[in-house]
Amino acid sequence: MVTIVDYGMGNLGSVKNMLKKIGYPCVISMTKDDIIQADKLILPGVGSFDRAINNLKKLEYFDLIKSRVLMDEIPILGVCLGMQLLTKGSEEGKEPGFGLIDAYAHKFTFSPSSGLKSPHMGWNLAKINKKSLLFDSMNEQENRFYFVHSYAVQCENEEDILTTTNHGGRFVSAFEKGNIIGAQFHPEKSHKFGMGFLENFMKISK
Repeated sequence: MVTIVDYGMGNLGSVKNMLKKIGYPCVISMTKDDIIQADKLILPGVGSFDRAINNLKKLEYFDLIKSRVLMDEIPILGVCLGMQLLTKGSEEGKEPGFGLIDAYAHKFTFSPSSGLKSPHMGWNLAKINKKSLLFDSMNEQENRFYFVHSYAVQCENEEDILTTTNHGGRFVSAFEKGNIIGAQFHPEKSHKFGMGFLENFMKISK
């Protein structure tokens, strides 16, 4: 069973509907038991980094999720802000993240003459950095996903980088370290590309 973690800051309905569309049942967490019983976790998120961390702690989800991922080794997929929460922290806030991966989220900064804007919004390509089951049977040249974000992750270890995307320079659009997966893009809004990515995530076992 996959549990979508509800901490008051995610587009849960869209994720649930996409999973249903590709034939995978899921639950949205209402209690800690839903996380305890999960075979996989999806951590979506939009909004403030610190507020997200504080909400997770208030619900007593923070330490529980960390234990399930590190001790029980269940797969977790962080989406958008959820990806950033899996890192050590973000320039946006002061609270430490889960620290499950050696990475940090930095704000996009562009010169006025660049013509680039923040947030990075819309469709963009994700270049695959390493072989992964998450992109099994997907066309490497055509992986287009939908993005909405003002902060982007930088990984300290190159081997953790799954995909990169260009927006005024290269940033990490997905990472994978064992059972720990993050996607800066929104697979639930990315049509066939997102469906393929989520379907491959659902096939991952411990």
